[in-house]
Amino acid sequence: MQHKTQLTLPFLLSQVLLLVFAEDLECIPGFQQKVFHIEQPSEFTEDQPILNLVFDDCEGNDKLNFEVSNPDFKVEPNGSLVALKNITEAGRALFIHARSAQAEDMAEVLIVGGKDHHGSLKEIFKIEDGSLGILRQKRAIVATPILIPENQRPPFPRAVGRLQVEITDVSGKSIEGPVLLDIIVIDQNDNRPIFREGPYVGHVMEGSPTGSTVMRMMAFDADDPATDNALLRYNILKQTPDKPSPNMFFIDPEKGDIVTVVSPALLDRETMENPKYELIIEAKDMAGLDVGLTGTATATIVIDDKNDHPPEFTKKEFHATVKEGVTGVMVNLSVEDRDDPATGAWRAVYTVINGNPGQSFEIHTNPKTNEGMLSVVKPLDYEISAFHTLLIKVENEDPLVPDIAYGRSSTATVQITVLDVNEGPVFHPDPMTVTKQENIPIGSVVLTVSATDPDILQHQTIGYSVYKDPAGWLEINPTNGTIFTTAVLDRESPYVHNNVYTALFLAIDSGNPPATGTGTLQITLEDVNDNAPAIYPTLAKVCDDAKDLRVVVLGASDKDLHPNTDPFKFELSKQSGPDKVWKIAKINNTHAQVSLLQNLKKANYNIPILVTDSGKPPLTNNTELKVQVCSCKKSKMDCSAADALHISMILILLFSLVSLFCL
Repeated sequence: MQHKTQLTLPFLLSQVLLLVFAEDLECIPGFQQKVFHIEQPSEFTEDQPILNLVFDDCEGNDKLNFEVSNPDFKVEPNGSLVALKNITEAGRALFIHARSAQAEDMAEVLIVGGKDHHGSLKEIFKIEDGSLGILRQKRAIVATPILIPENQRPPFPRAVGRLQVEITDVSGKSIEGPVLLDIIVIDQNDNRPIFREGPYVGHVMEGSPTGSTVMRMMAFDADDPATDNALLRYNILKQTPDKPSPNMFFIDPEKGDIVTVVSPALLDRETMENPKYELIIEAKDMAGLDVGLTGTATATIVIDDKNDHPPEFTKKEFHATVKEGVTGVMVNLSVEDRDDPATGAWRAVYTVINGNPGQSFEIHTNPKTNEGMLSVVKPLDYEISAFHTLLIKVENEDPLVPDIAYGRSSTATVQITVLDVNEGPVFHPDPMTVTKQENIPIGSVVLTVSATDPDILQHQTIGYSVYKDPAGWLEINPTNGTIFTTAVLDRESPYVHNNVYTALFLAIDSGNPPATGTGTLQITLEDVNDNAPAIYPTLAKVCDDAKDLRVVVLGASDKDLHPNTDPFKFELSKQSGPDKVWKIAKINNTHAQVSLLQNLKKANYNIPILVTDSGKPPLTNNTELKVQVCSCKKSKMDCSAADALHISMILILLFSLVSLFCL
């Protein structure tokens, strides 16, 4: 690779010094160096100085202006040449035109390794003929570039050339110069091509036309790209495997593109020993001449599968046997497909296309074996049909290529034989419903159930038994299925929910072994007035000096249903003695107010309350309401034992009755 070095006074004074008297020289307007050599870099970086230009019109450089032949470059006021943006190619030369009020001149920057850009200087700078004629040049120092090859051997230092570098007067004052010396290092072919971007893997579809591009191989050479030292040519050294042809591929020697060279018929993945090829690729510099240096890399080419082989059943007819009433997989259908098992060109999709009107069958693909798993999803009935014939087709997930179609081998028939099984009897209807009044006599007939045996060809007998009877109220005749009561039916029982009592019964056939069917009986119980109402609360408290003589509000409830419940009738048992101290008054259909007629002393009192429902006939309940008369002081109620014992009204009544009998 070429390199350029610029040397100035400190390095060169030891070599050459030419003294010229000052009276023989005068200021020469223009560029102090008119020719520069630079090497073409990989990229000119924006605003980074490239080199420095020195222009002097000998009058102070008034109104100095620079123009560059390439608009992507400019010269700063201090003389630095810079790029206006990142540039990879600038041509073989740049021309810089400088103009001031007194003079103008032209400098040339030669780019080693650059490419030609066309256009004359007059066109570039729009210079009229003779416009550069005002330059006045008396004499100038010219430094011719020195060329040396790289990789010099010792000893060092060693001379590379001589020149004029500076002009001084007798006093040693510099009159002209120093000038820059360009030393250009000439590239040698000392770098092998290398492949830097591996691994290299390409893919091509089987059956691709001859000349199909597979991939591109690119090598890098560090030598000078402007020379043959980095001019590469590509070649295939070896192909593995070498079947069906030892020359399956070709590489473009200049571009590195690998293409197929065999016919589409030979590029058949299914007939290859291995659908993966390895190519040893050589890159040689010096345009491929024998003296060139080489580098190698391995290219792996995979022949991709396309769906050019339809799946085919291994048999035209499959057979399966299944018991009636059973679900699940009953047979696996096998197919063959020569395509790549890792692709949708191999994976099978099965469909039942005939013989499945009741949708009793389904078929799914086993992802590991690619077999079709034919299943029964709705139980089959031997008595309805003992044989079924299905027509199955198989396709691939991916569509076939246009010139391939599914044939007869992509369909198959499945013959299914249904085996008879002893099935349990079936109740009709199920559930069985009936309505009865609660409290019907024990032994009453509730219902006669009926069950039939689906195995109509076996002529079996059916017997009956109780399976679940939570309250123990029922029994069934084992022969004819008549259900009767063994206890009183109670609608208010905890075993009854929403007025319905539920029991389960079995029907058992005479098969060997016997089969059983279950039936549900639901008895809706009608209400009768068999529950007297009850009052609440049964305890109340009142102060002995209370101004409000209302004691408590009583409510009544009844387990029966309307109309055997409210409206309720509230009464006090008859009060004896000269003074009546209690009264009860109806508030609404379900509540009544108990009050005192006068204040009572501190004591406990038991008041008999009668409450009657509206049933026909009505039921009455006699309940004692306990009332505690307490002393109340400073918002505190004291209900401890009374000062004197008071006989309850019921005792007084009983005493009065005894007295009457004694009289």
